[in-house]
Formats: sequence, C-alpha cells, structure tokens
Amino acid sequence: MIKARVTVTLKNGVLDPQGKAIEGALSALGFSGVGHVRQGKVFDLELEGADKAKAEADLKAMCEKLLANTVIENYAIAID
Repeated sequence: MIKARVTVTLKNGVLDPQGKAIEGALSALGFSGVGHVRQGKVFDLELEGADKAKAEADLKAMCEKLLANTVIENYAIAID
C-alpha cells in the first residue's frame, strides 16, 4: 500500500476570494498581522501496490483529470 498526499493551490495571479474572506475573518477575530491568505485543498490517498513510479504516474493523471483545474491551479504530490 502506498500513501500519498496531493496538495492543490491556486496559481499566482489568480484571485482567491475565499482566502480574502479568511483573511478578513481572522482579523475580525483579533489575529493581527495576518496577510495574503491563500486557500487550497489537500487529498490523502492510499493506492494498492508497491510501485512508486506507477503510483506517481497515476496520481499525476488523477490531478490532470479530476483533482486539480490545471488552468488556474498547481498541484504537488508527496508519496510516503
């Protein structure tokens, strides 16, 4: 079994209204000095097998087809 984590974030220059809302909420809660908040998403996956090269290729395909909108998002894959 291979465990992996895929982190998806917005590309630089893409507006992030959720990040701005989080930034404003943190300020309203009294957390000063917090700026430029960007939000993203994390996927933890378990893949059958032991071939890490195949797992990485499969994960890239998953990101390209479903997990990330590659027009506006970047993704990073970490395999344990």
